[in-house]
Amino acid sequence: MPDAFTADGATVVVTGGASGIGYALAQRFLREGAARVLVADRDPDRTRNAAIELGERAHPVTLDVTDEDAVASAVASIEEEHAPIDLWCSNAGVAAGDGLGGDADWEASWRVHVLAHVHVARALLPRMAERGRGHLLVTASAAGLLTQLDSAPYSVTKHGAVALAEWLAIRYGDAGVGVSCLCPQGVHTPMTAGDGADSATRLGGAYLEPHEVADTAVSALREGRFLVLPHPEAAEYELHRSQDRDRWIAGMRRAWAKLRGAAQGGTRSR
Repeated sequence: MPDAFTADGATVVVTGGASGIGYALAQRFLREGAARVLVADRDPDRTRNAAIELGERAHPVTLDVTDEDAVASAVASIEEEHAPIDLWCSNAGVAAGDGLGGDADWEASWRVHVLAHVHVARALLPRMAERGRGHLLVTASAAGLLTQLDSAPYSVTKHGAVALAEWLAIRYGDAGVGVSCLCPQGVHTPMTAGDGADSATRLGGAYLEPHEVADTAVSALREGRFLVLPHPEAAEYELHRSQDRDRWIAGMRRAWAKLRGAAQGGTRSR
């Protein structure tokens, strides 16, 4: 199983690591015996505080994942100051744009949900390929397999994240580099804190806690799986979508009509 990954003794980097799913991933990899976890996030204070909370094997890295030069510099400095990176969790995300959104929403979503993964792939995967080992975990979303009705910028760019992860898995798999794609539905994080009963994300059912997502990710990495589904029903939804796209669209139109009805009875949450 060449794509399998275990954290024992590993050097792990988690972007978006100061809160939510990223923090839970960092915490879980430390429990799994990682030698060190680099907690990377944009806000230096939050990043430093998260690393302190996680303990002595956690190290803060202030990083804007949309800055290609900064990502390349972070990869180089981590490998020089600590050790070769065994796992990079490309996890940062944004919630930008209601409906079709504006140009700034598309720009922000594209830069974080697609280009950030491109930046780390350019900087790190050739190093991993040269060593013949390493793993990249891309956090996308079930929105990248299905459709998120609240926000076109979010849904479209998450589809881009899934497509990029697949491309990387194909191109780098024979070089000993594993690639996995994390696609949760609703999760209780700061990003979803404002979701009300009428949020389209609620269509996927109950929200999970971040630690449950991290548990699923660890199991999937250990088994060498590409697609990581904390909500396993997402696989069934994707199958229905691919088998009869017209029926899927009709069903989603009905779901959207129900959401609009719910919104008319109160205030939209997003």
